[in-house]
Amino acid sequence: MRHINLTSQRQAVYNIVRDSHDHPTASDVMNRLVEKGHNLAYGTVYNSLRYLTDKQLIRELKLGEAASRYDARMDEHQHIICEVCGAVDEVMTHVPEPWMDSVAKETGYSIGHAHVVFSGVCPSCRSKVVN
Repeated sequence: MRHINLTSQRQAVYNIVRDSHDHPTASDVMNRLVEKGHNLAYGTVYNSLRYLTDKQLIRELKLGEAASRYDARMDEHQHIICEVCGAVDEVMTHVPEPWMDSVAKETGYSIGHAHVVFSGVCPSCRSKVVN
């Protein structure tokens, strides 16, 4: 069993990520901590995010953006990014087994995990487009 040492700072960072449904960046986490009255250094926030990721309490998402985003939802799921506003949403559709088999056959890899990132335009941005 893994040993987890949740200091008060790590717990505060974890709570922000856990309670956020927009997959916040480290900067977003920092701003939300300040809004809640916490006074943590940027280094503490980054170190806490790394620790929580290493302990598999949160997931770091590298979605082709400059900044990583963080997700406390650890069950298998995919993500979709709005090409206009940058919103990130969860997609609960599983990666089809034939895709995994095809990738394994093409590459010779033994596939342990798949994470598909879709991109498109969210409903909110679509509704702003004048036809």
